[in-house]
Amino acid sequence: MEIVILEANSLGADIDLTVFEKLGHVTVYGQSMAEDTPEKVKDADIIIVNKVPMNETTLKSAEHLKMIAITATGYNIIDKAYTDSRGIVVANVGGYSTDSVAQHTFALALYLVNQMAYYDDYVKSGEYVRSDIFCHFDKKIFELAGKTWGIIGLGAIGRKVAEIAKVFGCEVIYYSTTGRNQNQDYCSVDLDTLLAKSDILSIHAPLNAVTENLMKLENFRKMKKSAILINVARGPIVNEQDLVTALEEGLIAGAGLDVISAEPMKESNPLLKIQDSGKLVVTPHIAWATGEARQRLTDEVYLNIEAFLNGEKRNLIP
Repeated sequence: MEIVILEANSLGADIDLTVFEKLGHVTVYGQSMAEDTPEKVKDADIIIVNKVPMNETTLKSAEHLKMIAITATGYNIIDKAYTDSRGIVVANVGGYSTDSVAQHTFALALYLVNQMAYYDDYVKSGEYVRSDIFCHFDKKIFELAGKTWGIIGLGAIGRKVAEIAKVFGCEVIYYSTTGRNQNQDYCSVDLDTLLAKSDILSIHAPLNAVTENLMKLENFRKMKKSAILINVARGPIVNEQDLVTALEEGLIAGAGLDVISAEPMKESNPLLKIQDSGKLVVTPHIAWATGEARQRLTDEVYLNIEAFLNGEKRNLIP
């Protein structure tokens, strides 16, 4: 069984991929592009992939291909009509990053709420050494207790964030972008209510026609000027130029992003205009990437392939 791993770098150098050698002969590539994929996969029975498009152009030379194992939950890289026409099964992995993403959500929020950038700079600049008082109050911080935490998308990650927010003493409200996700533990509201009431607003929804560009200027104008936006879902849900305008005009107090419209970031991205980390903090799509989450992901991909080789159906995309 020939197994080709196209994007080992996306799992991290600290993840041991030799476990796949139990299932067959493994060829590992750190990074791949659509252009070089046909040559790399021509002898593959199984492809392990993250972001390289899987379609007729990239797979036409892979005459023996039987399975595509995605190292992610989303499967928009798959031309399902094409893989179905060839009888190629596709498996994904869900739920591996829930704890990791929820943790990062609060890391971003607390960094902004507690003005960590400012106070760290205050100490390291030497100003604290020269202070005549034991404390410093120039940047206001506030408690989460008693505040309203709004959530867009109450799936597994959204529910985990809601649980943690409640422990902090927040009132949790949510907006279901489909209208189908109902949860009796939390208060469901329409989007305008969510925007108006939220002190912290975090996004955990998938990217689709409903959510794309959802957070635009007209919606930022409906938020509290003291509100903080967190996006750990998909970059295009937030209109980045409109977010820059909202931050520059003080329509909201701050934003924490782990996802952006084009990754890696382009030099032309308007977010780079804001260098104040107390107002905007951006991390490079790492919310999912704790060591534990990446290991769970790898373990699940292994089990998906093992099940397929044993004639079992596991996490197959219909």
